[in-house]
Amino acid sequence: MATKKVTVTIPEDLLDEIRAEAAERGLSAYVAEALRFKRDRDRLLELVDWLQEEHGPVTKNERTAALAELDDLDAEHERRATSGHDAGEAA
Repeated sequence: MATKKVTVTIPEDLLDEIRAEAAERGLSAYVAEALRFKRDRDRLLELVDWLQEEHGPVTKNERTAALAELDDLDAEHERRATSGHDAGEAA
């Protein structure tokens, strides 16, 4: 993947914390990952806004059902991880 060097200004205390956390991965990899995460989150928020404009706000019951489904998925992923099944393997 092509890369490009840029200059950014970061508060010194934040930079010190990031350098300590980034350690072996390196500062550039850490910052690139953080920027990808932020970009993806921004895109998801745009999608949420659009969906709410089109279909109205999510109800409390819909939110509860979605969170329960996510909990079930997390539990299944954890079960597979601890049982040694490959994530791509069919159940």
